Amino acid sequence: MTLASLLCLLFPAMAILAAVYDARSMTIPNWISIVLALAYLPVTFIVGLPLADIGWSLGIGFIALVIGIALFAFRILGGGDAKLLAASAMWVGLSGLLPFLLYTALAGGALSLLLLLARKWMPLMPVVVGPRWMQRLLEPKGDIPYGIAIAVAAVLVYPQTALVLASIAMA
Repeated sequence: MTLASLLCLLFPAMAILAAVYDARSMTIPNWISIVLALAYLPVTFIVGLPLADIGWSLGIGFIALVIGIALFAFRILGGGDAKLLAASAMWVGLSGLLPFLLYTALAGGALSLLLLLARKWMPLMPVVVGPRWMQRLLEPKGDIPYGIAIAVAAVLVYPQTALVLASIAMA
């Protein structure tokens, strides 16, 4: 495995880690989004991504962050979700943006539906046994850990992005 290929694994690994944090604590640590933002440029240069693609990706990440901040201000999206979405948009780039947003919406809708159904039926069961984080997920008025949906979309879209394809071409 080449260095470029190994570095390209950083994004899906961090996205999955963010999903685990979000499921367990309803928060995504800032350091995950910071690592993704800071690692993006070195990885693109090592992989040899064209400068135009890098520029588009940085612009997309910035726009996604601005939109995410607005969604956070209106309490539509959590702050960690907004930052992860922006960092992820940067990594998937222009070619992967539409499928990424579509998969995020579909995974978020499916996750929301599953949690709403589970929350509706769980009170009918005698006792919910399990770790505290699972009980928190099933609280009737609980939030939706949207980082899970973002991670699902990231893992699905990322293999077809310009960044991954450029790393494969290097091998």
